[in-house]
Amino acid sequence: MPASGGEKEKEVSLHDSGEDTEDDESEILEESPCGRWQKRRVKVEQRDVPGIDVAYLAMDTEEGREVVWNEVQFSARRDYKAQEEKIAVVFDNLIQLDHPNIVKFYKYWADTKSEKPRVIFITEYMSSGSLKQFLKRVKKDMHQIQEKSWKRWTTQILSALSYLHSCEIPIVHGNLTTDTIFIQHNGLIKIGCVNQEKVTIGVDIYAFGICALEMAVVDIQGNGETKKKCISREAVLQAVEGLKDDSQRDFIRKCLSDQTKRPTARDLLLQPVLFEVHSLKLLAAHCIVDTESVAAEFESEVKALTKDQLGERVIASISHKDGRKGVDWKLSQVPALELEKFLEDVENGVYPLTAFALPRPQPTKKNRPQSPEMAESVKSETPEPSDVESRHIQEMNCNVKSGQEDLYQLEIHLRMDDKMRRELSCEISKDDRPQDLADELVDFGFINKSDKDQISSMIEERLRNFHSGQFPASTGMIRAT
Repeated sequence: MPASGGEKEKEVSLHDSGEDTEDDESEILEESPCGRWQKRRVKVEQRDVPGIDVAYLAMDTEEGREVVWNEVQFSARRDYKAQEEKIAVVFDNLIQLDHPNIVKFYKYWADTKSEKPRVIFITEYMSSGSLKQFLKRVKKDMHQIQEKSWKRWTTQILSALSYLHSCEIPIVHGNLTTDTIFIQHNGLIKIGCVNQEKVTIGVDIYAFGICALEMAVVDIQGNGETKKKCISREAVLQAVEGLKDDSQRDFIRKCLSDQTKRPTARDLLLQPVLFEVHSLKLLAAHCIVDTESVAAEFESEVKALTKDQLGERVIASISHKDGRKGVDWKLSQVPALELEKFLEDVENGVYPLTAFALPRPQPTKKNRPQSPEMAESVKSETPEPSDVESRHIQEMNCNVKSGQEDLYQLEIHLRMDDKMRRELSCEISKDDRPQDLADELVDFGFINKSDKDQISSMIEERLRNFHSGQFPASTGMIRAT
């Protein structure tokens, strides 16, 4: 039986390793009412976020991916009852948010059985940690953030803020710091911990300006020393004046100006200092990525062309009705590997299309749905996109058991190179091929592509032994090669 939320858990850092803690880390402490989310013993010690008392690593048993199990503790039942309706409205709105640069909010429910109720909510797990942590590592190594990285990160943050502020009822983040901005291994930035504060959007713009300044200078005097120590106004102004790039300095000054004069997030996205990619190239890339038929046609044409023909292939062009000479963008202008990486980054949300996109219908407040304690978890027909897994498998294990009718129960246990465990349990039929199953694990971000063949071979061997009656009841972990 999983332990209840009131039992004392053992604190384990995400970076701890060793045989003594491995079994503890995989232990299920608690399950969600629907059974989909399983809380593990490992605490997520990667951020200092106001309002969240504790966060644990958890497993999404439907999609086979790691998520974060967040808990907010109330001191008494009456305190929760006084805020119950407000909590429902806030969390219902958070679930509706859908943007590539906002941490995904999956589910929430309330545990009101004890005298100290809890609100539990499940969010996307950002494996690379917060931007604050990254900047600390950069400072320790005596490095600076490259200008192109600064442009990409600020653009992504502004894209998320513009989305929130453009809702029918504007949503103000209210808690934007480098602690609540997260970075993925592929350079994708996401903001989390949206508070929906009842303040003006100018508060978010000022907070963004401070974050942009921290990214530019890496360290501001008085910042990050202790949890209670704040950045002084003088330290901020001194850091701004110390910026060598005039356009960057002017950009941040606009964010930190008087509230009545601060630009909107969308206005900031149109500032020349952020223009890293030619607009024609960016539009063409989004067209290829967002339209399957265009992408398929582009790929087939590229394969059919010779090297000389490929260089002259026009990807996009601009024509002027007033007789001015048009502009063509050819494949020869961009190296093949660079183009492939660029298209991948566009698909992952690293280069949002912000300066050209027309306003879209945004999430608005809806009627309160069925109580989260009673609602059933329904798996989406189209799984949400997953990040590419960068970690490699150190050890792996696979078990096959008899299931209902002609189905088998497949269980895969993995230990990654950072000592974290991953588990997947699913039903397969006799017609499922090991290679296809391994391909799906890659597509869903469960394993690295380079580990696919090893996983396929292991599944094939286990199935062969199972059918021959030689499959053992329990098997140990196999070290990956």
